Amino acid sequence: MTIQEPVTARPVGRPRSEKAERAIVEATLDLIAEGMGISELSIEAIASRAGVGKTTIYRRWSNKEDLVVDALATLKAPLPKLAGKSVRDDLIVLADAMRQESGHSRARCVMNIAMSEADRNPRLTERFFKRAIEPRRAAMRETLARGVATGELKPDLDVEMGMALLSGAMLWYGKWGPAGELPEDLAERVVDHVLTGLGA
Repeated sequence: MTIQEPVTARPVGRPRSEKAERAIVEATLDLIAEGMGISELSIEAIASRAGVGKTTIYRRWSNKEDLVVDALATLKAPLPKLAGKSVRDDLIVLADAMRQESGHSRARCVMNIAMSEADRNPRLTERFFKRAIEPRRAAMRETLARGVATGELKPDLDVEMGMALLSGAMLWYGKWGPAGELPEDLAERVVDHVLTGLGA
């Protein structure tokens, strides 16, 4: 006589799938953070680190490039909501989002390694910028343009230059500034200094 094991009902939803996807993304980021360049990164290495089969990865991503773009995008927080009242306040919100992202050493390390290979992986870099960076650039561009329209900023403002000044200062502090946590008032100080030159 054979004793049959009781049948266990499958849980509702896709927890196992979501857990596998999270493990794959984390494995990808971990390998990059440990110094493995994008070019050397392989699906085999990611699968081994994540504890899944290659087919599990290929069921979700058609190639390594798609996976890396998705993994890098998870390092970017959702675009913050802007009140749309004061240009200064909105710029501080946008700049502070950059400060918070720079405060995570692992994320900063991964992005530094990934972006150092931009010339070797132009299509991947282009896709990542379009997905994760351009929405932030568009928000800052629109905010500065609104400031020109409302008279808060000088009428002949070079919007792209203004974006470069704000973003460049925040990126400098995130990459080469003092070690440790970035000051909580950094975004406010950077915006106020830049607006001294951009203001009407």
